[in-house]
Amino acid sequence: MSDTQTLIENRPPSVAALFLERVAATPDTEAYRYPVPAAGEGPDEWKSLSWAQASTRVYAIAAGLIELGVQPEERVALASSTRVEWILADLGILCAGAATTTVYPQTNAEESAFILADSDSKVLIAEDAAQLAKARERRAELRDLAHVVVIDEAGVEPDAADPEGWLLTLADLEKRGAAYLEKHPHLIKEKVGAITADQLATLIYTSGTTGRPKGVRLPQDNWSYMAKAISATGLVGPDDVQYLWLPLAHVFGKVLTSGQIEVGHVTAVDGRVDKIIENLPIVQPTYMAAVPRIFEKVYNGVAAKARAGGGAKYKIFQWAAEVAREYAKASQDSFRRTGSASVPFGLGAKHKVADALVYSKLREAFGGRLRACVSGSAALAPEIGYFFAGAGVHILEGYGLTETSAASFVNPGEAYRTGTVGKPVPGTEVRIADDGEILLRGPGVMQGYHGLPEKTAEVLESDGWFHTGDIGELSPDGYLKITDRKKDLIKTSGGKYVAPAEVEGQFKAVCPYVSNILVHGADRNFCTALIALDEPSILEWAKDNGLEGKSYADVVAAPVTVELVEGYVKELNQGLQKWQTIKKFKLLPRDLDIEHGELTPSLKLKRPVVEREYGHLIDEMYAGSREA
Repeated sequence: MSDTQTLIENRPPSVAALFLERVAATPDTEAYRYPVPAAGEGPDEWKSLSWAQASTRVYAIAAGLIELGVQPEERVALASSTRVEWILADLGILCAGAATTTVYPQTNAEESAFILADSDSKVLIAEDAAQLAKARERRAELRDLAHVVVIDEAGVEPDAADPEGWLLTLADLEKRGAAYLEKHPHLIKEKVGAITADQLATLIYTSGTTGRPKGVRLPQDNWSYMAKAISATGLVGPDDVQYLWLPLAHVFGKVLTSGQIEVGHVTAVDGRVDKIIENLPIVQPTYMAAVPRIFEKVYNGVAAKARAGGGAKYKIFQWAAEVAREYAKASQDSFRRTGSASVPFGLGAKHKVADALVYSKLREAFGGRLRACVSGSAALAPEIGYFFAGAGVHILEGYGLTETSAASFVNPGEAYRTGTVGKPVPGTEVRIADDGEILLRGPGVMQGYHGLPEKTAEVLESDGWFHTGDIGELSPDGYLKITDRKKDLIKTSGGKYVAPAEVEGQFKAVCPYVSNILVHGADRNFCTALIALDEPSILEWAKDNGLEGKSYADVVAAPVTVELVEGYVKELNQGLQKWQTIKKFKLLPRDLDIEHGELTPSLKLKRPVVEREYGHLIDEMYAGSREA
């Protein structure tokens, strides 16, 4: 048996057990960094918790929940943005033997109430007054919700309608827990020791594109396995510094907390997306995970800034971007053939010049110490991936679903291949079905959908194979390439198949002003696109093109803007097959967002929602064509 197999097969039954082991092994080592917002305009102050300090709070939260009457496997909901208290609360829930129901803070009151009721959550840990208000608004539907614990007390007012003892703060809970632990000093060790691998640990509700979300049941063993599998990849070590901003209600963010406990490195936690650019030079991470939209925004921002600097600057950027892509492709091809990355002398010389002019500044913006980024949740356009790779910001694409605890595939360090999601993590099996669907099996696969046995049976076979709904292909040496969602493949009225995500990804690499794009063409005789532009980038461009001071809606409606985007659509079409080309497009009057339900909290496009919302624009594009 290999060391990797031993590591994974001899795993403890829960992440709670791993947490106790970590605290015992490195109590005084730094575990978490978190910002404390400064009063006034000053910069945030960053503070740290050692593993021992974190455990004091975690155990107090666990004991507090037990004192409130929370039993093993009973659900405690967490409705909060990404912050250190989210991690401490989640670990407290797990150390109590209970299960966490994750709720995105953006979720409206109606859907939050559905999740709390469907999960039968007994306690809600709410971030602030806004999350508390949702629970109060729907209290009549939540008869089983015995307590609400508020993390941030600012603006929280008492309400006469609250039942006695219903509302308390996280500080109150920790005080009660600490007092309870004094009377029962062995409580946590006993509770964690009693946890079995198949006990429910987490209920994550998938934000479905239609209908109610489904609760994905992830047992304790899923996270213990993920922690060991992440460690076994060798991608991170104890000296790493992770910058964690992803939503922890999402499985991608959540799995990173498990991996960190096993490896023991530092995690800097701050979920404020608008603070990423400011935080990176302060945190100076060695690795971070992100979704493709973040890399697209950085790329578009750099391109737009270069363009705003005048023709000469933009030409230098375009040249450097092309050199980066050429360099990345050559070095990855060399590594594939020989096991070492080398490039022709002339290309290396050009790359050195481009590095001094462009790439070094880009790396500094990421904090200057970044070894690698992990990208997941959706496909990254290969041309954007190659650009960053050539610039020395190595993006390792990975793949997984909520139903497989997030990390099923990841690119293997130096041997990464842009455009693929890498190889299966140790312990996970993959096969491609006859229709191209990716099937997965392993310890990361869910138990099933909560209370939905029929839905579970649709995707999970009796022998453990899970149907992902994604289409892909495996290389002879085991690298997986995702081509599209099974249900998202477009078949035109001419019988040709189009993978919209592939076309959309190519456009994002071509047009520096795009924010979101949806390609449409199912049962039509040609493809069209709805395009939303990135507001800061296009308003910056507008200043130099006679549209200064105009609103976003006015800028995108202007003929000169339409003409600008038309140029990029023509450039895109040159690299496509005839049946894939975009014949017509419409610019949207605003960007797509989570609040209008057009994007999931992990920034994935909800196609049916967008097509329904802007159906009139789609109809206009096909009006007068032979099919109309």
